[in-house]
Amino acid sequence: MTAGRPYPITAYSLCNALGLTTAEVAEALFAGRSGLGPPPIEVPFETVCGALPAAPPAALSRYDTRVFRMVLAALEGMEREVRRAVARRGAGRVAVVLGTSTGGIEHTEDAWFELRRTGRIPEGYDFLYRHPFHLVAEGLGELLGARGPRYVISTACSSSGKALASARRLLDAGLADAVVAGGVDGLCQTTLRGFHSLGILSPRACRPFGQGRDGISIGEGAALLLVERDGDGTSLLLGVGESADGYHMSAPDPEGRGARAAMLAAIAEAGLEPRDVDHVNAHGTGTPQNDAAEARAILEVLGDQVPVVSTKGYTGHLLAAGGATEAIFGILSLDRGLVPASLGAAPCDETVGMRIPLGCIEHACRTVLSNSFGFGGSNASVLLGRAP
Repeated sequence: MTAGRPYPITAYSLCNALGLTTAEVAEALFAGRSGLGPPPIEVPFETVCGALPAAPPAALSRYDTRVFRMVLAALEGMEREVRRAVARRGAGRVAVVLGTSTGGIEHTEDAWFELRRTGRIPEGYDFLYRHPFHLVAEGLGELLGARGPRYVISTACSSSGKALASARRLLDAGLADAVVAGGVDGLCQTTLRGFHSLGILSPRACRPFGQGRDGISIGEGAALLLVERDGDGTSLLLGVGESADGYHMSAPDPEGRGARAAMLAAIAEAGLEPRDVDHVNAHGTGTPQNDAAEARAILEVLGDQVPVVSTKGYTGHLLAAGGATEAIFGILSLDRGLVPASLGAAPCDETVGMRIPLGCIEHACRTVLSNSFGFGGSNASVLLGRAP
């Protein structure tokens, strides 16, 4: 594979269970403070969630849903930079690509419950502008005046990792000069009950790579990155590797073949070697099967000395928002020379065989690999680097 061009990430911002601003999230992340707690919605089983610590402000828009409010909360930390890019590049040269797997489902759930209670669909329910997945990208582009390509990717947990792959392709093809890429997902009955029905939702805080781990915790949040053809930024999007192994609809390939292929493709696209990877933000969901398969792939590609962390013990599994969120966590490690603790991993499952920091460590990273592996064998690995 011919090495691709590195693109600067000129702005980034996020919100999740650790805080409504990037500064709040970063402070909690490197302090080792989890955002997991009781679910904010009523469900007939025991679990914990990574819910936003406060409600995001209302979006005065026809696109108003919880996920759109989270997108706007994330945007607040970088709106000036995005609007500057629109002014500099031209409205038609700025694209918006987001990942989501819930869209406005919670809006329709609320309407359905109201219909069950009262026999009437609630006033204000608007399926066309609030339920469909594509509306988060449409609404964000409309708000920003960005009239380049706008679309949503929904490939489960790899969605926003693939949004960053799409950003690279749009820039490579000359279809855009700047791309707002990221993801968003919100807590709702569909996801909580759905994962519970699969038997992989833990009744307690998830413990990625930990001994006796028993499943995932679901979270919510939004993360946005501004990737440009050129410009100043502390970090670079070096490469994105994708694969589709199709092993099983909801279980990972135990050999880790798809994960391995995605990681190798990201490294090759960057023109680097596996020895050049300094840190891995793992997919690390906390299920016995996922963690074992990913560990096998990481060991085969990178060996056992690179620090590997799952940050889902802080935020829960953010589903389609996970890839972009964890890419930003990787950028924070590049910027600060710190690798956060892998919360919940103590005591470690010795069979995973990787170097898993149980406390925050100083580690001068030049590159970070962020993994997002979704249902159906849809895999994405994002390689980020420190800008010169």
